[in-house]
Amino acid sequence: MRVRDAARVFDVSAPFLNRLLERKPRVMLHAVNGVSFDLHRGETLGLVGESGCGKSTVARLLVGLYGLSAGSITIEGQPVTSLARPEGRELRRRVQMIFQDPYASLNPRWRVGRIIAEPLLVHKLPVAKTPQLLAKRVAELLEQVGLSRLDASKYPHQFSGGQRQRISIARALATEPNFLVCDEPTSALDVSVQAQVLNLMKDLQGRLGLTFLFISHNLAVIRHVADRVGVMYLGKIVEMAPKANLFTAPLHPYTRMLIEVIPDLDHRGPPRVPIAGEVPNPLAPPSGCSFHPRCPFANERCKREVPELFEAAGGSSVACHGIEEKRIPEFATASVVL
Repeated sequence: MRVRDAARVFDVSAPFLNRLLERKPRVMLHAVNGVSFDLHRGETLGLVGESGCGKSTVARLLVGLYGLSAGSITIEGQPVTSLARPEGRELRRRVQMIFQDPYASLNPRWRVGRIIAEPLLVHKLPVAKTPQLLAKRVAELLEQVGLSRLDASKYPHQFSGGQRQRISIARALATEPNFLVCDEPTSALDVSVQAQVLNLMKDLQGRLGLTFLFISHNLAVIRHVADRVGVMYLGKIVEMAPKANLFTAPLHPYTRMLIEVIPDLDHRGPPRVPIAGEVPNPLAPPSGCSFHPRCPFANERCKREVPELFEAAGGSSVACHGIEEKRIPEFATASVVL
C-alpha cells in the first residue's frame, strides 16, 4: 500500500439558513491533512496518537468508507477509489476492517452464522453456492478464531466482549483477505482478554501472511504487535520509525510525551519534562508546527513554518524543526518501562 499526501476535509458548517441569517462562514475540519506512508506485505504498521488526531479517519480512508479530499492511496498499484466500483470487487474482497466496538459492529438481530456468512454471500464466493458448503466454511472460521462451530446458531448478546471481537475477526477473515485495518480492536476489552485477542491476531498473521494497519492509543499494545510505528498529531504524521527506535530513542517531542506519560512506579532516571496543554481545536489549528503551543523546545521558526517529514538516523522520519536544527537533547530512556 502507498499513501501519498492523503487528506480528508469535513464540512461542519451550520445549516445554510443559519449561515445566511447569522452571517456565519463555512467551517471546514481537516481531519487528515497530508499523510504519507508505505505499508509492505506481511508487515504490521501501528498508528498511535491522542483521541481526535485522525487515526480512525485514516483507517476509513484506506478501506474506502471515506473518500479522499486530496492525495492518493493505492493497493498493489490499484487506487482505493476503485473499491466503490464493480471493477474493484476483487480488491474489496482482499481489504477488510475490524472495528473498535464489538458491541456495535455486529447486527444484534442476526445469528452469528449469518453475520460471518454475509461477506461470502456478498462477494459470491464458491463456498456460498450451497447451504452445506456455506455452513462448513462458517464452522471453519469460528474454529479458526477459537470458538465452537455450535456458536453459529447463537446471537451476539450471548457472547462476552472478547468473544464478540473474535466473531468480528472471523467475519473479516471470511473472504481470505491479505490486508486488515484494525481500528483499536482491543480498546473495549479487559486487559486479560486483550492479550488473548492480540495473540490470536499475531498467530493468524503468521499462518495466513496477513498485513495489518493497527490503530491504538495504547503504546504497550503497539509495542507488542507492530513492526513500524507512525505517530499522528492533529491530522499529520509527526514521526515514523521502526518499533525498536521509537521506544528507545524517540525523536519528536510529542512522541516523547506519549512515552513519558506511561506510569513509572520505580521513579528511575532523570526528572521528566512535563508538557502542558491539550490538543488544539482542529477547527482553528495553530500556525506553523501544530504542536508548538505544548512543546518546551519551540522557537519562533516553529510558530511560523510547518515542518515536513525528513529522514533521520536509524530509518526514522520526523517532522520537527528542533530535531533538524539539533537543539533538542537526547531522550532519557532509563525512565521508560513498558
